[in-house]
Amino acid sequence: MDVNQPKQEHLLALKVMRLTKPTLFTNIPVTCEERDLPGNLFNQLMKDDPSTVKGAETLMLGEMLTLPQNFGNIFLGETFSSYISVHNDSSQVVKDILVKADLQTSSQRLNLSASSAAVAELKPDCCIDDVIHHEVKEIGTHILVCAVSYTMQTGEKMYFRKFFKFQVLKPLDVKTKFYNAETDEVFLEAQIQNITTSPMFMEKVSLEPSMMYNVAELNTVDSAGESESTFGARTYLQPMDTRQYLYCLKPKQEFAEKAGVIKGVTVIGKLDIVWKTNLGERGRLQTSQLQRMAPGYGDVRLSLETIPDTVNLEEPFDITCKITNCSERTMDLVLEMCNTNSIHWCGVSGRQLGKLHPSSSLHLALTLLSSVQGLQSVSGLRLTDTFLKRTYEYDDIAQVCVVSSEIKQ
Repeated sequence: MDVNQPKQEHLLALKVMRLTKPTLFTNIPVTCEERDLPGNLFNQLMKDDPSTVKGAETLMLGEMLTLPQNFGNIFLGETFSSYISVHNDSSQVVKDILVKADLQTSSQRLNLSASSAAVAELKPDCCIDDVIHHEVKEIGTHILVCAVSYTMQTGEKMYFRKFFKFQVLKPLDVKTKFYNAETDEVFLEAQIQNITTSPMFMEKVSLEPSMMYNVAELNTVDSAGESESTFGARTYLQPMDTRQYLYCLKPKQEFAEKAGVIKGVTVIGKLDIVWKTNLGERGRLQTSQLQRMAPGYGDVRLSLETIPDTVNLEEPFDITCKITNCSERTMDLVLEMCNTNSIHWCGVSGRQLGKLHPSSSLHLALTLLSSVQGLQSVSGLRLTDTFLKRTYEYDDIAQVCVVSSEIKQ
């Protein structure tokens, strides 16, 4: 950060410097072939250089730290730290010194000063030091406004201020996709891309669900009784690399039977992302509430509660269906079962299911039989509301794998 010196008539000098971690020194290798004029001179110099990594002298690696040479980049979610120093350059004693530091953003002005009390006096060659910290929560232009007021020995009150402008950049690009399952479960895929110029250590990426959901993270695998990350032991994200995180949300039991949840809740939750860069500098971002497009179930929703994965050819198998009235009126339902070329229903078609009130559900145990091997689709259910004479058709409800009984044994 550039340091702006006050005018000569002021007795105090203001210095502002950003506090950042050092960086690893980058070595630039200079080498040549042995048959060239320098021979082995350059290679030997690199081996003797204390800043290179032994055994990897030709790589741009270093073992030493270097102090920051410029202001550097500030990214959203990181902590901005700055050192402010007011020094008395004169031979006079200055009284009632007040140093104030404000951070001006596009939407607000924040006071970052540690103390609002004035210093009684400042002797010659003495200074007032302060360190300010602020977690950056906005993107765009930020202006650090440092104001200094004091009183001279003559009683004259003096005042000056300096402005330091810097930009806050976006560190991550987050994209989300929602998948609505046949049940009330919702799968969320979060794509996180590192758009900075340095690698990131992804410390935590979690989903905080809304009050109606429980969440299960699908980013780990069980190996030898221990849970391991699908991204490996070192979860570094290189610049411009993208990583996918998957989560499964399921409605809580107390909300699962309510029509509002069945019709679809749009608010799902928010992502909490924590990372570290360089030498452990921490950053954190939390997205706004994620919203999905609620699936349209219509007036009547039919879902499968239980169904086997594999069944025997020409042997009956059972499934359990759940029928829910998603409308605001009472229905009188009749169930019809229509056979297909491969799937045959066992039982009486056209039976009365009775009245179903709004937001209510009923469970049906049905029996089927398949006459064709392979992956077969369960289809052919019809529900008719006798009040409105309206029929709802349900095809391709689920798939089952039909195998020969000899193969299964």
